[in-house]
Amino acid sequence: MLSRHMNQLDQLKQFTVVVADTGDFGSLKQYSPRDATTNPSLILKAAQMPEYKYILDKTLADSQKASSGGDARLRYIMDDLLVAFGLEILKIVPGRVSTETDANMSFDTEALVAKGKKFIDLYQKNGIGRERVLIKIASTWEGIRAAEILEREGIHCNLTLSFSFAQAVACAEAKVQLISPFVGRIMDRYKKSTGKDFAPADDPGVQSVKEIYSYYKTFGYKTEVMGASFRNAGEILELAGCDLLTISPQLMGELKSSDKPVERKLDPEKARETKIEKISLDEKKFRWRFNENAMATEKTAEGIRTFNADAVKLEQFIKQKL
Repeated sequence: MLSRHMNQLDQLKQFTVVVADTGDFGSLKQYSPRDATTNPSLILKAAQMPEYKYILDKTLADSQKASSGGDARLRYIMDDLLVAFGLEILKIVPGRVSTETDANMSFDTEALVAKGKKFIDLYQKNGIGRERVLIKIASTWEGIRAAEILEREGIHCNLTLSFSFAQAVACAEAKVQLISPFVGRIMDRYKKSTGKDFAPADDPGVQSVKEIYSYYKTFGYKTEVMGASFRNAGEILELAGCDLLTISPQLMGELKSSDKPVERKLDPEKARETKIEKISLDEKKFRWRFNENAMATEKTAEGIRTFNADAVKLEQFIKQKL
């Protein structure tokens, strides 16, 4: 437990890497996270903010020189815009940025590998090394295979939309850099199906991350665990000590405004004392375990649809500007 003289956000940073879940640079400067992560929904929101119009204008201008027009130009702008926001974010955070692949590629290993390589190439052309970029891919079987290929080539990945133990195990076996288990969305599903509220310690999303963390530490996996998609500060504090936590500006603000003591809840040494069985998953076993988890199946599919819908909205927004 740490001093009352530090706010909760600074206390949390003593034993967890804090990552900003935003495309808004102003909040990055305000809360000083180490890393930042984006997704199509966040970029859509940021692209429509007047203060970031200059990024969109530059991307549109550059696209006239680099592509012939039509769909090719639109694809160029979409990729370039995601990287442009990533470049601005990297001027502020000292660590890494996660840039998300197209949701409609979530079941196409070859396309995901190509997109990951393209993003890295765009960053490198702008002077950013691959060590500062995570390629964000949905935790489908095909997505995990794409990440495995990219990791072997030294391109690190963030496997997102993760809702099940099966996804976490498959990611670790593929030696991906980082996995993002979605805490709040798991809780949303259980709250809807049971009709009851959950205290942070009993939150099923929190429990899911704790299980994954214990499994990784017990069996020595190097894959980092980054809790994501939080609904309240209580969920975050229950996971204090997790490798990383990606937090919205609103919840970082709540943590910063409180000086209550923060207790470390996750610790690698204690995690290794957990009695847990090691499992191994081929494609058939993965698909069966995943299928048996109705919550994970539904929330992964819903997440992919939502990110794709926001990507389509972003495309429409860009078309209006052309």
